[in-house]
Amino acid sequence: MKRVNRRDFLKYTGVAGGALFMGMGGVAMSKAASRVALVKTDDRKNGVKRSLKTLNINPVKGKDVLIKPNFNTADITPGSTHNDTLVALVEEVWEMGARSISLGERSHPLTREVMEKKGILPILEKLNVKVIDFDNLEEKDWVLFKPKKSHWPNGFRIARPILDSECLISTCCLKTHQYGGIFTLSLKLHVGAVPTSRHGYDYMRELHSSLHQRKMIAEINEPFKPALVILDGIDAFVDGGPMTGKHIKGEVFLASTDRVAIDAVGVAILKFLGSNESIMKPKIFDQEQIARAVELGLGASSPSEIEVIPADENSQDYRDRVLEILKKG
Repeated sequence: MKRVNRRDFLKYTGVAGGALFMGMGGVAMSKAASRVALVKTDDRKNGVKRSLKTLNINPVKGKDVLIKPNFNTADITPGSTHNDTLVALVEEVWEMGARSISLGERSHPLTREVMEKKGILPILEKLNVKVIDFDNLEEKDWVLFKPKKSHWPNGFRIARPILDSECLISTCCLKTHQYGGIFTLSLKLHVGAVPTSRHGYDYMRELHSSLHQRKMIAEINEPFKPALVILDGIDAFVDGGPMTGKHIKGEVFLASTDRVAIDAVGVAILKFLGSNESIMKPKIFDQEQIARAVELGLGASSPSEIEVIPADENSQDYRDRVLEILKKG
């Protein structure tokens, strides 16, 4: 089990040195706002298509794409990524010119069993998507990271396919987390990039028994960066979760390149829908997952650095209500 050296760490994270500079004078450039596309919809195909169109980027063209879904369990959406969302996303990624598409995941039960229960394997095969079952990775393909000042005393390991992905797309759900995470959106999604006890050490026991769980969730995200994040909020858990919980119709889709921004907007939507005290009471950027992610430089550091873009007139009022909550911090 090798520890990643500094050069490879920088390669994986894309962190080549803090602030951006321009010209010989070294004047710091102002930070561009992180854009989050918002679509009010009850149709998943429309949600995927419209959110990507509104974001108006194409990070996949000519690239090998890896999709990381929310398949921790096979529970009904938002307990897991809806098959319709995944199909719509794959179809759009192919249409945008991807060279190849793979799906990589590590579930809580055996990953293949989860996928079989969801009935997704024959669908992915038909769509020409390669499945990478992280359960079958060799020891060398779980890469150890020991960041300084981490709340993981002995570091943590990340699946190599996540690290080596030319274009990583993460697709998450909109829900609360009753086992200490508070909410499980894009940052929490990537806990699935860390191994379970099936690969030796029980990182999940360490995570869920720690008083620093939410900070540790953010820290998992430091070694890599998704090129795109899609959040399916048509259905939401506003209490309970992550497998089952108090269900409500959220009727929203989000897309962004910024994990912190999309999680901040997601928490604002949970507040808008009416959630539990752990969501409603704290300010959004005081939530430990988000606050620690900001400390690590993983995305927007305040509401003023987030631009929420409505997809159409039908989405405008929804956006305005969510933005009002977001601006309160």
